[in-house]
Amino acid sequence: MVKILEKIFGTRNERELKRLFSIVEEINSFEPEISKLSDEKLKAKTEEFRERLSKGSSLDDLLTEVFATVREVAKRTLGMRHFDVQLVGGVVLHEGKIAEMKTGEGKTLVATLAAYLNALEGKGVHVVTVNDYLARRDVQWMGPVYNFLGLNVGVIQPDASFIYDPGYRTSDKRFDRLRPCSKKEAYLADITYGTNNEFGFDYLRDNMRYSIDELCQRELNYAIVDEVDSILIDEARTPLIISGPSEESTDIYYSVNRIIKYLKPEEDFKLDEKLKTVVLTEQGSRKAEKLLGIDNLYDTVNIQIVHHINQAIRAHYFFKRDVDYVVKDGKIVIVDEFTGRLLSGRRWSDGLHQAIEAKEGLKIEAENQTLATITFQNYFRMYKKLAGMTGTADTEASEFAEIYNLEVVVIPTHKPMTRQDYPDGVYKTEKAKYEAVVKEIEECYKIGRPVLVGTTSIEKSELISKMLKKKGIPHSVLNAKYHDKEAEIIAQAGRIGSVTIATNMAGRGTDILLGGNPEFLAREMLNGKNYTEEEFKEALKKAKEVCEKEHEKVVSLGGLHIIGTERHESRRVDNQLRGRAGRQGDPGSSKFYLSLEDELLRLFGGEKLQSLMHFLKIDDDTPIENKMVSKAIENAQKKVEAHNFDIRKHLLKYDDVMNSQRKEIYAFRKEVLESDSTKEKVFELLEIEIDELVEFYLSQEEQGIQKLQEQIKGRFDVDLDLENKSKDEIKEYIIEKLKETYEQKESKVGSQLMRDIEKMVFLHVIDTKWKEHLLGIDHLKEGIGLRGYAQRDPLVEYKKEAFALFEEISRNIVSDILTRLFKIQVKEETQVKVAQRHRTVRNNGDGSSQPIEKPKKIGRNDPCPCGSGKKYKKCCGKNV
Repeated sequence: MVKILEKIFGTRNERELKRLFSIVEEINSFEPEISKLSDEKLKAKTEEFRERLSKGSSLDDLLTEVFATVREVAKRTLGMRHFDVQLVGGVVLHEGKIAEMKTGEGKTLVATLAAYLNALEGKGVHVVTVNDYLARRDVQWMGPVYNFLGLNVGVIQPDASFIYDPGYRTSDKRFDRLRPCSKKEAYLADITYGTNNEFGFDYLRDNMRYSIDELCQRELNYAIVDEVDSILIDEARTPLIISGPSEESTDIYYSVNRIIKYLKPEEDFKLDEKLKTVVLTEQGSRKAEKLLGIDNLYDTVNIQIVHHINQAIRAHYFFKRDVDYVVKDGKIVIVDEFTGRLLSGRRWSDGLHQAIEAKEGLKIEAENQTLATITFQNYFRMYKKLAGMTGTADTEASEFAEIYNLEVVVIPTHKPMTRQDYPDGVYKTEKAKYEAVVKEIEECYKIGRPVLVGTTSIEKSELISKMLKKKGIPHSVLNAKYHDKEAEIIAQAGRIGSVTIATNMAGRGTDILLGGNPEFLAREMLNGKNYTEEEFKEALKKAKEVCEKEHEKVVSLGGLHIIGTERHESRRVDNQLRGRAGRQGDPGSSKFYLSLEDELLRLFGGEKLQSLMHFLKIDDDTPIENKMVSKAIENAQKKVEAHNFDIRKHLLKYDDVMNSQRKEIYAFRKEVLESDSTKEKVFELLEIEIDELVEFYLSQEEQGIQKLQEQIKGRFDVDLDLENKSKDEIKEYIIEKLKETYEQKESKVGSQLMRDIEKMVFLHVIDTKWKEHLLGIDHLKEGIGLRGYAQRDPLVEYKKEAFALFEEISRNIVSDILTRLFKIQVKEETQVKVAQRHRTVRNNGDGSSQPIEKPKKIGRNDPCPCGSGKKYKKCCGKNV
């Protein structure tokens, strides 16, 4: 029935495209009029659009004329005119949807349309890229369009921030026309480019600041996410975490690592390769007890050791060197499984990173304690409007819809796709597969046809590289170890005789032009010297001539040939590799080489194929090439994709609990930070606290009033006579007395200093209690799965307990703030400075703290000058 209706009315995507192309016709109708405008009149359009917005027009009202204006400006500044399909992409982005556009269709240019239109409101637009190089490149490349129209463009990098400035020149061409600025200035620009990591971490850092002047981000308004599938799906399982070192000993990791070689798979522990989980058998538990000298491994005091043993086994059996991580400068550096890049500074949590350090015999760094965390899913859902673009999103359309409420629109290519995708070749052994791959590369190399080889790991890319060296075939290896110039290497992968080996999607976002990229070739010709603009123009002219000649020859040879050496567990990654060839109607081809020893086939039905090949007496060098085999592999991938979606959904359900709590804490913190006076908030909390105390103690039959008096004396240092008063009178009397006491304290200290102290105490208590709460939540997550054995839903139990923990932490925050403020005593100027200097210590915002000189008058065991009643070393002196 559905198929019949689709034949009559077209698919949903076809109907959507019909609507969008009608909008494009209207945009095109403006072209004759706008193309006649002088540069000055074209520049004045921005002010005209803003004025119309101020008078009540909406962005939708302006869309067609705005897009026509941006297209004309791009034509004049970049020599690039948006195709009709690119205008469709721009409308899709503006409407808060995902535009699926094939590789080479010009997504970078598409973003200018929606970014400019939405920037007119002055609320900020974020363009999110997958790496720092692309963020910089896109600003330098598209900057002239925005600059012509009078908009500021900023770019955020991990260690610096910049504003696009056409007049700014530097000898380092990577930063040409990028004027250094503060991070805040980059965020205040009309449009800001950066990576998902930087935007997310800046959000967390902003919620750890101790001064309103240090906040960088504005309210999250509109984001365009480039390579949206990579950022919102592939990286969704990895939360952003700002952490600080905990004080636990690392000796346990060495002790546990030493016993792993004595534990045998199946006998002592069971492995689940699909889920990457470990379970100790009864025999394994007894053996571990004997090896570690422990009586009972499951005693409550030893329960953490079981966790360490499991993590150590995972480190040895599931995490491979040069595949999942590399050892660099005596440290474990994680390799991104999707891009093959090194994730410097990132660490696996839950003791896994330490277990791998112990396995490799490296110095173990202390386990970190979470100070702030958020998932990409919850970060990006905070934007008022979210949009994305990628070459591969349709296979995950249901996840985008369910998690982010984002619709995927598949946009046709500007020119028909002519790439030929050959059936997979499945070999018996991995050895036979790689020999076939090298033979195919050799055949292409002999005729000069460019080849791009995709691998799933550094290890595999280096194996193919060694085999090619033996054959004397020159090639470039693009993997996580040497990714500084990956964009230049990948851009030249379409040149005659070029052989490029790349891990997964390395160089994603960079076009492969048949015959080579003239700009990169021009820089190559200039050999990296400091050149003038005239010299570069001359070199570029020669490079274009070379590339044009090469382009014709490569086209005659059949275009770029893609070789995949293994199927990824996600069809999108395979499609991304295939999409490298056949851009803009160019010829090209792709073929995947597989073996029954590949992980995906081994885990999903490889045995059936193995027995079939054995039955048919197929030798090692003969592949199976059959559509049924390819279909079976695709079905295996669908199973893995569905399984990974379930994991992400499951994680999100847990994180949603934390997210509502995070929002509440951060909103309270921001309210304090932005407030000119927190005195009203102090009195508001005081009334809540006294109301709860009176209700609690007066509900007790015996000595309720006496206990209440003792509590008030202990907490607020105030003597009260509560006899012969009603409950309401008691509440009113206590609040009045405490407010009076507080006013007296303020008159001694001075109003301005009291406001500073209030703000400092508020922020310090919120941060301390939130950190404790995160630690409690981490411990709760570790053990909550065991509730399933008691026939209880772990998620329901987690929600209940997390709520109870948050209720408790909220009460403790109020209680702690009031106790500290009432007990605080400012005695000497030097001690006031120490209390104030505490802010400087916490200002880093990245979880680290800077050591400050300890004042001589305060010993570590002396009472803390902030008035908490704790020892200095246990309070403000923690970071000293």
